[in-house]
Amino acid sequence: MSMVDPLGDMLTRIRNAQMRRKNVVTTPGSTLRARVLDVLKTEGYIRDYSTTSFEAGRTEFSIELKYYDGAPVIREIARVSKPGRRVYSSVGNLPRVSNGLGIAIVSTPKGVMADHEAREHNVGGEVLCTVF
Repeated sequence: MSMVDPLGDMLTRIRNAQMRRKNVVTTPGSTLRARVLDVLKTEGYIRDYSTTSFEAGRTEFSIELKYYDGAPVIREIARVSKPGRRVYSSVGNLPRVSNGLGIAIVSTPKGVMADHEAREHNVGGEVLCTVF
């Protein structure tokens, strides 16, 4: 059976694993998920992720979660743009998460990037999720 919202599934897996204090969580692989994980790694919300390839071209990501003093580094991770309601934002209207302490991950014509990076490149796009 096909999955309706693969990115939302990955974010839910991360959220659930952190509630159970897991160190590693696995999720099916895709290009969009890899780009979002690159942003999370660059911004310091996860330690790292690795790719495992299986037969028939199927891949899987193993995501190493990050904790600080026993508490998860990601306090809140939420999907903004959903399959039923896409949310687009121009560069002037990009959301500020927790007054700039968190990030919004945006899919732009120049690639998937954090909101502050999109402002530097002066591009808007689809707001995928917010992380704090």
